[in-house]
Amino acid sequence: MRKAVLFAVLAIALLSAMDVAIKLLAERYPVLQVAFLRYAAGGLVASVGMALVRPGWPSRETAVANGSRALLVVVTATSFFYAISTLPLAEAIALSFVAPLLIALFGILILKEHLTARVAATLAIGFTGMLMIVGGRIGAGAFQGGAVLGVAAALLSALTYALSLVYLRHRAQRDPVITIVWFQNAVPFLILALPAALVWVPPAPADLALFAAVGLLGIGGHLSMARAFARAPAAALAPIEYTALVWGGLWGFLVFAELPTLATLAGASLIVAGTLWGQWPAMRPALGGARAENA
Repeated sequence: MRKAVLFAVLAIALLSAMDVAIKLLAERYPVLQVAFLRYAAGGLVASVGMALVRPGWPSRETAVANGSRALLVVVTATSFFYAISTLPLAEAIALSFVAPLLIALFGILILKEHLTARVAATLAIGFTGMLMIVGGRIGAGAFQGGAVLGVAAALLSALTYALSLVYLRHRAQRDPVITIVWFQNAVPFLILALPAALVWVPPAPADLALFAAVGLLGIGGHLSMARAFARAPAAALAPIEYTALVWGGLWGFLVFAELPTLATLAGASLIVAGTLWGQWPAMRPALGGARAENA
């Protein structure tokens, strides 16, 4: 379980750094183009990984299952990219924090996982912290005008992200990690090709390295997340998603000069406290099955 937690934390850190690069690019390029080039770079790196690891040709069932999940990946990426392009980074991430609650719920409904009282309490603490952040932004009138669409996009991405991670848990126990990551990047690349062509803006040479960094960070995050979900139940890993707010607040301040509000700081503190309380070592009853699976 310890390795699963470390992989999940690493995944969130890498994906948060990717969000920073995407927010920088979304200031100059359409969201569909940013998403397309992100998966173009990711698909290239994943294809190199496939060539090196040589996991074998995927079965029809593997291709259909992972290809279907790629549709959720596309909706998640494009909606969240739009959200972070219109909202401060920390607030967009805060809105996405309904995802861990949905991950736990879908884990129970779809994967038939057991949700202990400890896990439920941890998620409740995190949800309370998220409400504090969102309530602070609403009270300040920060969700007016075009930001309303950003809020809706963030919530949509949370829903599809939760479904995607639950299905990742399901596939990670059956398919090689590199195969999962390849489908998660190559198929969205194909899906987004035509929409991106319709809004295409020629990239500046200086931005090509940033697009490449987005792909590399995304691949690293997906590999780490797949390894985490292959080792532990979805409900147990769900609270770790909350650490994204720490990264989002830090990068938002350093790169975009975005100062978190007092409500954001208070909510973030509650979220982090709840996450730490729930992870070590109180989740042992919920994670006994995960140890057996990976013995």
